[in-house]
Amino acid sequence: MRNSHRTLLFGVLIVSMIALAASPLFATGAAETAVRDTLTIAIGAEPESLDPVKMTSAPAATVGEHVVERLIYMEEDGSLTPMLAASWSANDDSTVWTFQIRQGVTFHDGTPLNAEAVRMNLARFVNPDVGAAYAFLLGSVQEITAVGEYTLELRLAEPFAPILSHLSHSFIGIVSPRQIENLAPEDTFENPVGTGPYVMERWSRGDSIRLSLNENYWGDTPRIPNLAFNFIPEESARIVALETGEADAIMAVPPQDVPRLQQDPNIDVVFQTGVRTIYIGFNNVREPFDNPLVRRALNHAVDKQAIVDSIFEGNAFVLDAPVVEAVFGHASVGPYEYDPDLARELLAEAGFADGLTMSLHHPTGRYPLDATVAAAVQSMLAEVGVDARLETREWTSYLQFTGQPPEQAEYDSYLLGWGTVTLDSDYGLYALLHSRQWNPNGNNRSFYENERVDELLDAARIETNPDARSDMYAEAMELIWDDAPWIFLYSAGQINAVRTNVEGLIHHPLENLSAWDAYFVD
Repeated sequence: MRNSHRTLLFGVLIVSMIALAASPLFATGAAETAVRDTLTIAIGAEPESLDPVKMTSAPAATVGEHVVERLIYMEEDGSLTPMLAASWSANDDSTVWTFQIRQGVTFHDGTPLNAEAVRMNLARFVNPDVGAAYAFLLGSVQEITAVGEYTLELRLAEPFAPILSHLSHSFIGIVSPRQIENLAPEDTFENPVGTGPYVMERWSRGDSIRLSLNENYWGDTPRIPNLAFNFIPEESARIVALETGEADAIMAVPPQDVPRLQQDPNIDVVFQTGVRTIYIGFNNVREPFDNPLVRRALNHAVDKQAIVDSIFEGNAFVLDAPVVEAVFGHASVGPYEYDPDLARELLAEAGFADGLTMSLHHPTGRYPLDATVAAAVQSMLAEVGVDARLETREWTSYLQFTGQPPEQAEYDSYLLGWGTVTLDSDYGLYALLHSRQWNPNGNNRSFYENERVDELLDAARIETNPDARSDMYAEAMELIWDDAPWIFLYSAGQINAVRTNVEGLIHHPLENLSAWDAYFVD
Protein backbone atom coordinates (compact mmCIF):
# COMPACT_ATOMS: atom_id res chain seq x y z
CA MET A 1 0.00 0.00 0.00
CA ARG A 2 1.04 3.60 -0.64
CA ASN A 3 1.87 4.48 2.95
CA SER A 4 3.09 1.20 4.39
CA HIS A 5 6.83 1.69 3.74
CA ARG A 6 6.94 -1.83 2.40
CA THR A 7 10.18 -3.39 1.27
CA LEU A 8 10.68 -3.54 -2.47
CA LEU A 9 8.88 -6.37 -4.17
CA PHE A 10 9.34 -5.47 -7.79
CA GLY A 11 11.56 -3.45 -10.08
CA VAL A 12 10.94 -0.96 -12.83
CA LEU A 13 13.68 0.89 -14.68
CA ILE A 14 14.15 4.54 -13.89
CA VAL A 15 16.97 6.98 -13.23
CA SER A 16 17.35 8.98 -10.06
CA MET A 17 19.69 11.91 -9.62
CA ILE A 18 20.75 13.40 -6.30
CA ALA A 19 21.10 17.15 -5.95
CA LEU A 20 23.61 17.83 -3.19
CA ALA A 21 23.19 20.86 -1.00
CA ALA A 22 26.40 21.58 0.88
CA SER A 23 26.15 22.32 4.59
CA PRO A 24 28.29 24.95 6.31
CA LEU A 25 31.73 23.95 7.53
CA PHE A 26 32.00 23.16 11.18
CA ALA A 27 34.12 25.55 13.28
CA THR A 28 36.57 22.72 13.87
CA GLY A 29 37.41 22.65 10.16
CA ALA A 30 35.65 19.32 9.51
CA ALA A 31 34.94 18.45 5.89
CA GLU A 32 31.71 19.58 4.28
CA THR A 33 28.71 17.31 4.71
CA ALA A 34 26.37 17.10 1.73
CA VAL A 35 22.64 17.16 2.46
CA ARG A 36 20.68 15.24 -0.14
CA ASP A 37 17.27 16.76 -0.70
CA THR A 38 16.43 15.79 -4.29
CA LEU A 39 15.91 12.44 -5.95
CA THR A 40 16.03 12.75 -9.73
CA ILE A 41 14.42 9.99 -11.72
CA ALA A 42 15.48 9.79 -15.35
CA ILE A 43 12.95 8.26 -17.74
CA GLY A 44 13.29 7.39 -21.40
CA ALA A 45 10.35 9.43 -22.67
CA GLU A 46 8.67 12.68 -21.71
CA PRO A 47 5.03 12.46 -20.57
CA GLU A 48 2.59 13.48 -23.26
CA SER A 49 0.38 15.11 -20.60
CA LEU A 50 -0.22 15.14 -16.85
CA ASP A 51 -3.92 15.89 -17.21
CA PRO A 52 -5.40 12.47 -16.28
CA VAL A 53 -7.92 12.49 -19.13
CA LYS A 54 -5.11 13.14 -21.63
CA MET A 55 -2.54 10.70 -20.24
CA THR A 56 -1.83 7.63 -22.36
CA SER A 57 1.57 6.24 -21.34
CA ALA A 58 3.57 4.73 -18.49
CA PRO A 59 5.97 7.71 -18.28
CA ALA A 60 2.98 9.95 -17.64
CA ALA A 61 1.66 7.53 -15.02
CA THR A 62 5.03 7.31 -13.27
CA VAL A 63 5.27 11.07 -12.87
CA GLY A 64 1.59 11.73 -12.39
CA GLU A 65 0.93 9.29 -9.58
CA HIS A 66 3.17 11.29 -7.24
CA VAL A 67 0.88 14.30 -7.67
CA VAL A 68 -2.58 12.95 -8.50
CA GLU A 69 -4.16 10.03 -6.66
CA ARG A 70 -7.04 7.74 -7.59
CA LEU A 71 -9.81 6.08 -5.60
CA ILE A 72 -8.17 2.66 -5.37
CA TYR A 73 -4.53 1.54 -5.38
CA MET A 74 -3.26 -1.70 -6.88
CA GLU A 75 -0.49 -3.17 -4.75
CA GLU A 76 2.58 -4.85 -6.17
CA ASP A 77 0.92 -8.25 -5.64
CA GLY A 78 -2.21 -7.19 -7.56
CA SER A 79 -4.46 -6.69 -4.54
CA LEU A 80 -6.68 -3.60 -4.38
CA THR A 81 -6.49 -1.31 -1.35
CA PRO A 82 -8.11 2.02 -0.40
CA MET A 83 -6.58 5.28 -1.56
CA LEU A 84 -8.97 8.24 -1.86
CA ALA A 85 -11.89 5.86 -1.40
CA ALA A 86 -11.82 4.64 2.20
CA SER A 87 -14.22 1.77 1.42
CA TRP A 88 -16.71 0.53 -1.16
CA SER A 89 -19.65 -1.82 -1.54
CA ALA A 90 -22.12 -2.97 -4.21
CA ASN A 91 -25.74 -4.00 -4.38
CA ASP A 92 -26.71 -7.62 -5.04
CA ASP A 93 -26.40 -7.51 -8.82
CA SER A 94 -23.33 -5.20 -8.78
CA THR A 95 -25.04 -2.44 -10.74
CA VAL A 96 -24.81 0.16 -7.96
CA TRP A 97 -21.45 0.82 -6.32
CA THR A 98 -21.12 3.04 -3.27
CA PHE A 99 -17.78 4.60 -2.30
CA GLN A 100 -16.99 6.29 0.98
CA ILE A 101 -14.54 9.07 0.20
CA ARG A 102 -11.64 9.57 2.58
CA GLN A 103 -12.19 12.47 4.95
CA GLY A 104 -9.62 15.06 6.02
CA VAL A 105 -7.86 15.21 2.65
CA THR A 106 -7.16 18.49 0.85
CA PHE A 107 -5.95 19.24 -2.65
CA HIS A 108 -2.70 21.13 -3.15
CA ASP A 109 -4.69 24.38 -3.56
CA GLY A 110 -6.40 23.90 -0.19
CA THR A 111 -9.74 22.69 -1.58
CA PRO A 112 -11.17 19.83 0.50
CA LEU A 113 -11.67 16.43 -1.08
CA ASN A 114 -15.29 15.28 -1.02
CA ALA A 115 -17.71 13.23 -3.06
CA GLU A 116 -18.62 16.17 -5.30
CA ALA A 117 -14.97 16.71 -6.25
CA VAL A 118 -14.71 13.05 -7.24
CA ARG A 119 -17.98 13.23 -9.15
CA MET A 120 -16.74 16.18 -11.20
CA ASN A 121 -13.57 14.31 -12.15
CA LEU A 122 -15.32 11.09 -13.12
CA ALA A 123 -17.97 12.99 -15.09
CA ARG A 124 -15.22 14.74 -17.03
CA PHE A 125 -13.45 11.41 -17.64
CA VAL A 126 -16.52 9.80 -19.27
CA ASN A 127 -17.75 12.92 -21.10
CA PRO A 128 -17.61 12.01 -24.81
CA ASP A 129 -16.97 15.66 -25.70
CA VAL A 130 -13.71 15.47 -23.70
CA GLY A 131 -12.61 12.47 -25.75
CA ALA A 132 -10.52 10.71 -23.08
CA ALA A 133 -8.72 7.83 -24.78
CA TYR A 134 -9.31 5.67 -21.72
CA ALA A 135 -12.98 6.50 -21.16
CA PHE A 136 -13.76 2.84 -21.89
CA LEU A 137 -12.48 2.08 -18.38
CA LEU A 138 -15.80 3.37 -17.04
CA GLY A 139 -17.84 2.59 -20.12
CA SER A 140 -20.78 1.01 -18.30
CA VAL A 141 -21.25 3.83 -15.80
CA GLN A 142 -24.57 5.61 -16.40
CA GLU A 143 -24.88 7.90 -13.40
CA ILE A 144 -22.30 9.42 -11.05
CA THR A 145 -23.88 11.00 -8.00
CA ALA A 146 -22.62 12.56 -4.78
CA VAL A 147 -25.33 11.25 -2.43
CA GLY A 148 -23.64 12.69 0.66
CA GLU A 149 -20.69 14.90 1.48
CA TYR A 150 -18.37 11.89 1.45
CA THR A 151 -20.53 9.28 -0.29
CA LEU A 152 -20.31 8.67 -4.03
CA GLU A 153 -22.62 6.41 -5.99
CA LEU A 154 -21.95 4.88 -9.40
CA ARG A 155 -24.93 3.39 -11.24
CA LEU A 156 -24.00 0.98 -14.01
CA ALA A 157 -26.09 0.01 -17.01
CA GLU A 158 -25.18 -3.60 -16.29
CA PRO A 159 -22.72 -5.49 -14.13
CA PHE A 160 -19.12 -4.66 -15.01
CA ALA A 161 -16.67 -7.27 -13.81
CA PRO A 162 -13.44 -5.22 -13.82
CA ILE A 163 -14.88 -1.99 -12.32
CA LEU A 164 -12.67 -1.96 -9.20
CA SER A 165 -9.43 -2.77 -10.99
CA HIS A 166 -10.27 -0.10 -13.57
CA LEU A 167 -10.74 2.47 -10.81
CA SER A 168 -7.18 1.74 -9.70
CA HIS A 169 -5.86 2.96 -13.04
CA SER A 170 -3.50 5.93 -12.87
CA PHE A 171 -5.44 7.74 -15.59
CA ILE A 172 -8.59 7.98 -13.45
CA GLY A 173 -6.90 10.53 -11.23
CA ILE A 174 -8.70 13.09 -9.07
CA VAL A 175 -7.66 16.75 -9.42
CA SER A 176 -8.97 19.82 -7.62
CA PRO A 177 -12.47 20.86 -8.69
CA ARG A 178 -11.13 24.41 -9.01
CA GLN A 179 -8.86 23.20 -11.80
CA ILE A 180 -11.63 21.73 -13.93
CA GLU A 181 -14.84 23.56 -12.99
CA ASN A 182 -14.48 26.17 -15.75
CA LEU A 183 -12.69 24.04 -18.34
CA ALA A 184 -14.33 23.60 -21.72
CA PRO A 185 -14.45 19.94 -22.84
CA GLU A 186 -11.57 20.51 -25.27
CA ASP A 187 -9.40 22.32 -22.74
CA THR A 188 -6.59 20.83 -20.68
CA PHE A 189 -3.92 21.88 -18.20
CA GLU A 190 -0.20 21.28 -17.79
CA ASN A 191 0.37 21.23 -14.03
CA PRO A 192 -2.19 19.08 -12.19
CA VAL A 193 -3.41 20.02 -8.71
CA GLY A 194 -3.94 16.75 -6.88
CA THR A 195 -3.85 15.29 -3.37
CA GLY A 196 -0.60 13.34 -3.72
CA PRO A 197 2.54 13.44 -1.59
CA TYR A 198 4.25 15.79 -4.05
CA VAL A 199 3.24 19.07 -5.69
CA MET A 200 4.05 20.21 -9.22
CA GLU A 201 6.91 22.70 -9.16
CA ARG A 202 7.78 23.14 -12.83
CA TRP A 203 7.84 21.37 -16.18
CA SER A 204 10.78 22.27 -18.40
CA ARG A 205 9.67 20.90 -21.76
CA GLY A 206 12.13 18.52 -23.35
CA ASP A 207 14.22 18.34 -20.19
CA SER A 208 12.62 17.55 -16.84
CA ILE A 209 9.75 17.78 -14.39
CA ARG A 210 10.36 18.87 -10.80
CA LEU A 211 8.12 18.10 -7.82
CA SER A 212 8.29 19.32 -4.24
CA LEU A 213 6.93 17.94 -0.97
CA ASN A 214 3.25 18.32 -0.12
CA GLU A 215 3.58 19.56 3.46
CA ASN A 216 -0.11 18.83 4.13
CA TYR A 217 -0.20 15.30 2.76
CA TRP A 218 -2.88 13.13 4.38
CA GLY A 219 -0.67 10.03 4.50
CA ASP A 220 2.90 9.33 5.54
CA THR A 221 5.14 12.27 4.65
CA PRO A 222 7.91 11.35 2.20
CA ARG A 223 11.47 11.57 3.51
CA ILE A 224 12.91 13.14 0.36
CA PRO A 225 11.73 16.75 -0.15
CA ASN A 226 12.10 17.00 -3.93
CA LEU A 227 11.77 14.76 -6.97
CA ALA A 228 13.05 15.54 -10.45
CA PHE A 229 12.19 13.41 -13.47
CA ASN A 230 14.77 13.83 -16.25
CA PHE A 231 14.04 12.76 -19.82
CA ILE A 232 16.98 10.79 -21.29
CA PRO A 233 15.94 8.74 -24.35
CA GLU A 234 19.42 7.41 -25.11
CA GLU A 235 20.15 4.17 -23.24
CA SER A 236 23.90 4.81 -23.19
CA ALA A 237 23.40 8.26 -21.67
CA ARG A 238 21.26 6.81 -18.89
CA ILE A 239 23.96 4.22 -18.15
CA VAL A 240 26.64 6.91 -17.92
CA ALA A 241 24.45 9.06 -15.66
CA LEU A 242 24.08 6.16 -13.26
CA GLU A 243 27.75 5.23 -13.27
CA THR A 244 28.94 8.77 -12.62
CA GLY A 245 26.57 9.22 -9.69
CA GLU A 246 24.53 11.83 -11.51
CA ALA A 247 21.65 9.36 -11.35
CA ASP A 248 20.47 6.94 -8.67
CA ALA A 249 18.29 4.59 -10.68
CA ILE A 250 17.73 4.04 -14.35
CA MET A 251 14.96 2.65 -16.43
CA ALA A 252 15.40 0.13 -19.22
CA VAL A 253 18.91 -1.20 -18.74
CA PRO A 254 20.01 -3.00 -21.91
CA PRO A 255 20.76 -6.64 -21.01
CA GLN A 256 24.24 -6.40 -22.51
CA ASP A 257 25.12 -3.70 -19.95
CA VAL A 258 24.05 -5.74 -16.93
CA PRO A 259 27.43 -7.45 -16.30
CA ARG A 260 29.20 -4.10 -16.46
CA LEU A 261 26.83 -2.53 -13.92
CA GLN A 262 26.97 -5.55 -11.65
CA GLN A 263 30.71 -5.04 -11.29
CA ASP A 264 30.17 -1.57 -9.82
CA PRO A 265 29.94 -1.82 -5.98
CA ASN A 266 27.81 1.33 -5.93
CA ILE A 267 25.07 -0.08 -8.16
CA ASP A 268 22.41 -2.75 -7.65
CA VAL A 269 20.74 -4.31 -10.70
CA VAL A 270 17.12 -5.32 -10.14
CA PHE A 271 15.25 -7.78 -12.37
CA GLN A 272 11.47 -7.76 -12.61
CA THR A 273 8.74 -9.25 -14.73
CA GLY A 274 6.19 -7.08 -16.47
CA VAL A 275 2.72 -7.20 -17.98
CA ARG A 276 3.53 -5.35 -21.20
CA THR A 277 3.18 -6.78 -24.68
CA ILE A 278 5.33 -5.35 -27.46
CA TYR A 279 3.80 -5.57 -30.91
CA ILE A 280 3.89 -4.07 -34.38
CA GLY A 281 0.42 -2.97 -35.34
CA PHE A 282 -0.72 -2.91 -38.96
CA ASN A 283 -3.05 -0.31 -40.41
CA ASN A 284 -5.77 -2.87 -41.09
CA VAL A 285 -7.78 -0.57 -43.37
CA ARG A 286 -4.84 0.36 -45.61
CA GLU A 287 -3.75 -1.79 -48.54
CA PRO A 288 -2.17 -4.32 -48.51
CA PHE A 289 -2.54 -4.71 -44.75
CA ASP A 290 -6.29 -5.09 -45.06
CA ASN A 291 -5.45 -8.61 -46.28
CA PRO A 292 -4.96 -11.11 -43.41
CA LEU A 293 -2.69 -13.23 -45.63
CA VAL A 294 -0.18 -10.38 -45.71
CA ARG A 295 -0.42 -9.89 -41.97
CA ARG A 296 0.08 -13.59 -41.24
CA ALA A 297 2.99 -13.71 -43.67
CA LEU A 298 4.84 -10.95 -41.85
CA ASN A 299 4.25 -12.71 -38.52
CA HIS A 300 5.94 -15.81 -39.91
CA ALA A 301 8.76 -13.69 -41.36
CA VAL A 302 9.91 -12.38 -37.96
CA ASP A 303 12.06 -14.59 -35.75
CA LYS A 304 10.77 -13.49 -32.36
CA GLN A 305 12.84 -16.06 -30.47
CA ALA A 306 16.00 -14.67 -32.04
CA ILE A 307 15.01 -11.20 -30.83
CA VAL A 308 14.49 -12.57 -27.32
CA ASP A 309 17.75 -14.51 -27.33
CA SER A 310 20.08 -12.07 -29.05
CA ILE A 311 18.74 -8.62 -28.22
CA PHE A 312 17.31 -9.30 -24.77
CA GLU A 313 19.65 -12.15 -23.88
CA GLY A 314 16.72 -14.25 -22.69
CA ASN A 315 15.17 -11.56 -20.47
CA ALA A 316 11.91 -11.69 -22.42
CA PHE A 317 9.54 -14.26 -23.88
CA VAL A 318 7.79 -14.67 -27.21
CA LEU A 319 4.10 -13.78 -27.09
CA ASP A 320 1.63 -16.63 -27.34
CA ALA A 321 -1.42 -14.36 -26.98
CA PRO A 322 -2.30 -10.66 -27.11
CA VAL A 323 -1.87 -10.48 -23.30
CA VAL A 324 0.72 -12.08 -21.03
CA GLU A 325 0.12 -15.12 -18.84
CA ALA A 326 -0.18 -13.11 -15.59
CA VAL A 327 -3.33 -11.41 -16.89
CA PHE A 328 -6.74 -12.88 -16.08
CA GLY A 329 -8.29 -14.47 -19.17
CA HIS A 330 -5.00 -15.27 -20.90
CA ALA A 331 -5.19 -18.25 -23.24
CA SER A 332 -2.21 -19.61 -25.14
CA VAL A 333 -3.12 -19.43 -28.84
CA GLY A 334 0.34 -19.02 -30.40
CA PRO A 335 3.06 -18.35 -31.19
CA TYR A 336 3.46 -17.74 -34.91
CA GLU A 337 6.40 -19.95 -35.79
CA TYR A 338 9.32 -18.43 -37.65
CA ASP A 339 8.93 -19.79 -41.18
CA PRO A 340 10.24 -17.50 -43.96
CA ASP A 341 9.29 -20.00 -46.66
CA LEU A 342 5.69 -19.97 -45.49
CA ALA A 343 5.87 -16.17 -45.32
CA ARG A 344 6.89 -16.04 -48.97
CA GLU A 345 4.11 -18.45 -49.94
CA LEU A 346 1.48 -16.38 -48.16
CA LEU A 347 2.77 -13.18 -49.74
CA ALA A 348 2.64 -14.81 -53.17
CA GLU A 349 -0.92 -16.02 -52.50
CA ALA A 350 -1.85 -12.46 -51.59
CA GLY A 351 -0.40 -11.19 -54.87
CA PHE A 352 3.01 -10.05 -53.64
CA ALA A 353 5.35 -12.69 -54.97
CA ASP A 354 7.86 -9.95 -55.71
CA GLY A 355 7.57 -8.47 -52.23
CA LEU A 356 6.29 -5.10 -51.09
CA THR A 357 7.40 -1.81 -49.59
CA MET A 358 6.04 -0.50 -46.28
CA SER A 359 6.74 2.02 -43.55
CA LEU A 360 7.59 0.84 -40.05
CA HIS A 361 7.33 3.56 -37.44
CA HIS A 362 8.93 3.11 -34.03
CA PRO A 363 9.78 5.13 -30.93
CA THR A 364 13.33 5.56 -29.66
CA GLY A 365 13.92 5.27 -25.92
CA ARG A 366 10.32 4.61 -24.89
CA TYR A 367 10.76 0.82 -24.53
CA PRO A 368 13.93 -1.15 -23.87
CA LEU A 369 15.93 -1.37 -27.10
CA ASP A 370 12.92 -0.38 -29.20
CA ALA A 371 14.97 1.06 -32.06
CA THR A 372 17.21 -2.02 -32.06
CA VAL A 373 14.17 -4.28 -32.28
CA ALA A 374 12.73 -2.26 -35.17
CA ALA A 375 16.01 -2.59 -37.07
CA ALA A 376 16.06 -6.35 -36.45
CA VAL A 377 12.50 -6.69 -37.75
CA GLN A 378 13.44 -4.64 -40.81
CA SER A 379 16.29 -7.03 -41.55
CA MET A 380 14.10 -10.12 -41.14
CA LEU A 381 11.36 -8.74 -43.37
CA ALA A 382 13.95 -8.02 -46.05
CA GLU A 383 14.70 -11.75 -46.18
CA VAL A 384 11.19 -12.39 -47.54
CA GLY A 385 11.23 -9.48 -49.98
CA VAL A 386 9.63 -6.82 -47.79
CA ASP A 387 11.29 -3.42 -47.77
CA ALA A 388 10.36 -1.92 -44.39
CA ARG A 389 11.43 1.69 -44.17
CA LEU A 390 12.08 2.78 -40.60
CA GLU A 391 10.81 6.11 -39.29
CA THR A 392 11.04 7.44 -35.74
CA ARG A 393 9.73 10.42 -33.81
CA GLU A 394 9.98 11.96 -30.36
CA TRP A 395 7.54 10.15 -28.05
CA THR A 396 4.80 12.78 -27.75
CA SER A 397 4.87 13.38 -31.50
CA TYR A 398 4.87 9.62 -32.08
CA LEU A 399 1.68 9.18 -30.06
CA GLN A 400 0.03 12.01 -31.97
CA PHE A 401 1.12 10.59 -35.33
CA THR A 402 -0.20 7.11 -34.56
CA GLY A 403 -3.37 8.50 -32.97
CA GLN A 404 -5.01 9.88 -36.12
CA PRO A 405 -8.43 8.71 -37.37
CA PRO A 406 -8.38 6.12 -40.18
CA GLU A 407 -8.87 8.60 -43.00
CA GLN A 408 -5.83 10.57 -41.80
CA ALA A 409 -3.59 7.73 -40.63
CA GLU A 410 -0.46 7.82 -42.80
CA TYR A 411 1.31 4.78 -41.40
CA ASP A 412 1.50 1.20 -42.61
CA SER A 413 2.74 -0.16 -39.29
CA TYR A 414 3.99 1.02 -35.93
CA LEU A 415 5.76 -0.47 -32.93
CA LEU A 416 4.08 0.01 -29.58
CA GLY A 417 3.72 -1.64 -26.20
CA TRP A 418 0.71 -2.08 -23.95
CA GLY A 419 0.82 -2.91 -20.26
CA THR A 420 -2.35 -4.58 -19.04
CA VAL A 421 -2.07 -2.77 -15.73
CA THR A 422 -5.47 -3.86 -14.43
CA LEU A 423 -4.38 -7.53 -14.74
CA ASP A 424 -7.66 -8.20 -16.57
CA SER A 425 -8.00 -9.09 -20.25
CA ASP A 426 -10.74 -6.52 -20.68
CA TYR A 427 -8.10 -3.82 -20.51
CA GLY A 428 -5.66 -5.68 -22.74
CA LEU A 429 -8.17 -6.56 -25.47
CA TYR A 430 -11.07 -4.13 -25.42
CA ALA A 431 -8.88 -1.04 -25.54
CA LEU A 432 -6.74 -2.17 -28.45
CA LEU A 433 -8.93 -4.49 -30.49
CA HIS A 434 -12.60 -3.54 -30.14
CA SER A 435 -13.97 -1.67 -33.16
CA ARG A 436 -15.49 1.04 -30.93
CA GLN A 437 -11.97 1.96 -29.80
CA TRP A 438 -10.63 3.16 -33.15
CA ASN A 439 -8.59 6.37 -33.13
CA PRO A 440 -8.84 9.21 -32.39
CA ASN A 441 -10.85 8.62 -29.19
CA GLY A 442 -9.54 5.16 -28.47
CA ASN A 443 -6.39 3.07 -28.63
CA ASN A 444 -7.20 0.75 -31.53
CA ARG A 445 -4.53 2.26 -33.76
CA SER A 446 -4.69 -0.80 -36.02
CA PHE A 447 -8.34 -0.14 -36.95
CA TYR A 448 -8.98 -3.83 -36.37
CA GLU A 449 -12.57 -5.02 -36.58
CA ASN A 450 -14.12 -8.44 -36.08
CA GLU A 451 -17.81 -8.60 -35.25
CA ARG A 452 -17.52 -11.81 -33.24
CA VAL A 453 -14.57 -10.45 -31.26
CA ASP A 454 -16.63 -7.35 -30.45
CA GLU A 455 -19.49 -9.55 -29.23
CA LEU A 456 -17.21 -11.61 -27.01
CA LEU A 457 -15.45 -8.61 -25.51
CA ASP A 458 -18.79 -6.92 -24.81
CA ALA A 459 -20.20 -10.06 -23.20
CA ALA A 460 -17.09 -10.63 -21.06
CA ARG A 461 -17.40 -7.15 -19.58
CA ILE A 462 -20.77 -7.92 -18.00
CA GLU A 463 -20.27 -11.62 -17.21
CA THR A 464 -19.69 -12.11 -13.49
CA ASN A 465 -18.73 -15.80 -13.65
CA PRO A 466 -14.91 -15.94 -13.95
CA ASP A 467 -14.89 -19.28 -15.79
CA ALA A 468 -17.38 -18.06 -18.36
CA ARG A 469 -15.36 -14.86 -18.83
CA SER A 470 -12.18 -16.88 -19.38
CA ASP A 471 -13.92 -18.96 -22.06
CA MET A 472 -15.03 -15.80 -23.84
CA TYR A 473 -11.54 -14.36 -23.81
CA ALA A 474 -10.05 -17.64 -25.04
CA GLU A 475 -12.35 -17.63 -28.08
CA ALA A 476 -11.66 -13.97 -28.74
CA MET A 477 -7.90 -14.52 -28.58
CA GLU A 478 -8.07 -17.39 -31.07
CA LEU A 479 -9.93 -15.17 -33.54
CA ILE A 480 -7.56 -12.25 -32.99
CA TRP A 481 -4.54 -14.49 -33.44
CA ASP A 482 -5.86 -15.85 -36.71
CA ASP A 483 -6.73 -12.36 -37.98
CA ALA A 484 -3.18 -11.20 -37.09
CA PRO A 485 -3.86 -7.46 -36.75
CA TRP A 486 -0.34 -7.16 -35.28
CA ILE A 487 3.03 -8.82 -35.47
CA PHE A 488 2.95 -10.38 -32.01
CA LEU A 489 6.48 -9.87 -30.70
CA TYR A 490 7.44 -10.37 -27.05
CA SER A 491 7.10 -9.30 -23.46
CA ALA A 492 10.39 -8.10 -22.01
CA GLY A 493 11.28 -8.33 -18.36
CA GLN A 494 12.15 -5.12 -16.60
CA ILE A 495 15.76 -4.48 -15.62
CA ASN A 496 16.41 -1.66 -13.18
CA ALA A 497 19.65 -0.32 -11.86
CA VAL A 498 19.75 1.64 -8.62
CA ARG A 499 22.62 3.22 -6.74
CA THR A 500 23.14 1.58 -3.38
CA ASN A 501 22.65 4.80 -1.42
CA VAL A 502 18.95 4.87 -2.27
CA GLU A 503 16.41 2.66 -0.51
CA GLY A 504 12.64 2.41 -0.47
CA LEU A 505 11.83 2.91 -4.15
CA ILE A 506 8.76 0.87 -5.05
CA HIS A 507 9.50 -0.89 -8.32
CA HIS A 508 6.02 -1.81 -9.45
CA PRO A 509 5.34 -4.61 -11.94
CA LEU A 510 2.98 -2.21 -13.71
CA GLU A 511 6.04 -0.13 -14.69
CA ASN A 512 5.59 2.68 -12.19
CA LEU A 513 8.55 3.69 -10.10
CA SER A 514 7.12 5.17 -6.91
CA ALA A 515 9.37 7.33 -4.76
CA TRP A 516 7.14 8.33 -1.84
CA ASP A 517 8.82 5.77 0.44
CA ALA A 518 12.35 6.42 -0.83
CA TYR A 519 15.21 7.64 1.34
CA PHE A 520 18.97 8.08 1.19
CA VAL A 521 21.40 6.01 3.22
CA ASP A 522 25.02 6.77 4.12
